Order: sequence, then C-alpha cells, then structure tokens
Amino acid sequence: MVQLHFCTINGNLWRTTSEEKRELELLQKPIYNSVRRAAEVHRQVRKYMKGIIKPGMLMSDLCETLENTVRKLISEDGLQAGIAFPTGCSLNWVAAHWTPNSGDKTVLQYDDVMKLDFGTHIDGYIVDCAFTAAFNPMFDPLLEASREATYTGIKEAGIDVRLCDVGAAIQEVMESYEVEINGKVYQVKSIRNLNGHSIGRYQIHAGKSVPIVKGGEQTKMEEGEFYAIETFGSTGKGYVREDLECSHYMKNFDVGHMPLRLPRAKQLLATINKKFSTLAFCRRYLDRLGETKYLMALKNLCDAGIVQPYPPLCDVKGSYVSQFEHTILLRPTCKEVISKGDDY
Repeated sequence: MVQLHFCTINGNLWRTTSEEKRELELLQKPIYNSVRRAAEVHRQVRKYMKGIIKPGMLMSDLCETLENTVRKLISEDGLQAGIAFPTGCSLNWVAAHWTPNSGDKTVLQYDDVMKLDFGTHIDGYIVDCAFTAAFNPMFDPLLEASREATYTGIKEAGIDVRLCDVGAAIQEVMESYEVEINGKVYQVKSIRNLNGHSIGRYQIHAGKSVPIVKGGEQTKMEEGEFYAIETFGSTGKGYVREDLECSHYMKNFDVGHMPLRLPRAKQLLATINKKFSTLAFCRRYLDRLGETKYLMALKNLCDAGIVQPYPPLCDVKGSYVSQFEHTILLRPTCKEVISKGDDY
C-alpha cells in the first residue's frame, strides 16, 4: 500500500506521484508480460519469413508457412494464445486486407511490393505489426517513406497527445519522399482514409483512430492504451476503395444475441464464437476447421450485422503502396514500442 504525503517541499509531491505510477505498473505486469510474449513470437516469425520470402512463391504457401510458424512458436491454445487476425499479404496497389482464399494461385513476383501484416496474441492481448517486402531496389524510397513516417508517428505519440497532431507529423515526413519508378517520379502520398488505431483485449480496432494526414480528431491518447501506429505511402491517389474478392471477416464486438432462421448460419456462428470470438478470421481458417459450403451462411451472418466483411482496400490500379506498423503501449512511466525488433 502506498502511503501518500502531500508535501511539496523539495519536490516530494513529484516523488510520491512517481511511486504511485510504479505501483500502477506492477498491477499491470501480467498484461505487459502477455503482450511482450506475443511480440517476441512476432519478431521470431518475421525474421524467419524474411529469410525465405522470394519471387516465385505461391502466396498461399507463404501464408500457410507463416501461420503454422506462429501456431508452433506461440503454442496455440484455443482463444488463449494464437493468431490474432489473418495474414495480410497485399500486393502493389492493394493496401490492406488481402489474403489468398483457398485455390488462389497468385505467385509473388520480383517487381511486387508486398505488405506483410500479421498479428499474434496471448490471452487476447494483441500485437499488430507489419512491414513491406520488395525485391527490386527501385522501390526502396517508397519503403523508406512509410518506415520513417511510422517512426515519426511513434515518436509523436504519448499520453495526452492529440491524435490530429500525430497525423500531421506523419504526413509531413511521408510526403517529403519521392520515388522514381520506371523513369517516372512520384511524390509519395499518405493514404488519407487509412489509419492506425487503438487496440483492446480481443478487439483489434478499439474505437480511436490515429490519422496519417493532418486535420484529424482532437481526441487525446490516454494512459494505459495500446495503439497500432501504422502508415501507408502510395504512388497513386492516396485514397483506397473496397475491391476484389473478400477474404477477411470479424464478428462485431458489441453484437448481442440475434435470432437467426437458417440452421447453417447458427452452426457457423457457433464455430466462429468458439474458435475466433471477436478476433478476425479468413475463409482459409474456416476451411482448415473442416467447414464446407459456408458462403451463404457467412453472407447471412454479414447481412444480419453479426459478422462484418473486410474486403481488400485498393488504391488505383498500377500504383504501389508500402506499409510499416508497430504496436505501442502508453505506460504510466514511459512509452513502450512492444513489437520493435532488430529489423525495424
């Protein structure tokens, strides 16, 4: 028990406040340890993947390898430990939310720009972290733009910082970069309708958005919050739209009991509740569980507002998008970049 002495002589008030904060941190230790363990798995998996990713790989093989490595290293255990959301491996002008569905034969090419965005969790405490892989050095400035913009966002973030100020700082750095692609020079643009976000337990998007352009909300970051600081740099319009076949889905966090007529939809929802709860999943994960002929039932759950589809988000065809992302924790005493590694 901390004894408080409200004495301002020689800065004692500050010292007791610091003691309070250390006490607060001790109370949060189990949470910190869970998320740090999830982050260590993320670091090991991405290091392994960086050693094996090469042109000519089937995207489905890449994802299966990554996901199986996560399952093994994190000692997958139902909803207690495992994959936090589907492996995003969006290519070129596709910015986010693309993973191959079963039977997809897409092959990774030398001139592709791939955003590898995957998540790990222990006890629902999620690490959301991403990097961009490109084999052609022509794309290096595009990758550097989003990497440095993400670092800027991390540097600017903190307790009582306004979200709009983080976005303005990110945009300034991102748009100071140019990239020459096949003889044409493009200014790198921040994608104005993509954001970082606060993270809750079993909740990848917990309500607050971290913009990557100026003019965002005045809302402040608060002590104890987890954030995914992510930035997207584009050679296109700097604006994404939903396109292509959907692969990502997630049960709505706040949905209560909803009556369902179709027995198949009820059965599919029971599987989703048991295996994913409110964590995101993809069609391949349903296939892996032995689910078949589920598309109509899945559509029924989406139409009922129980499950939300997350189609791929695309800039203009022919453009290129890069992304870097880290998970940070605003502790009472400091800002911890949980997913930071030797690589980025």
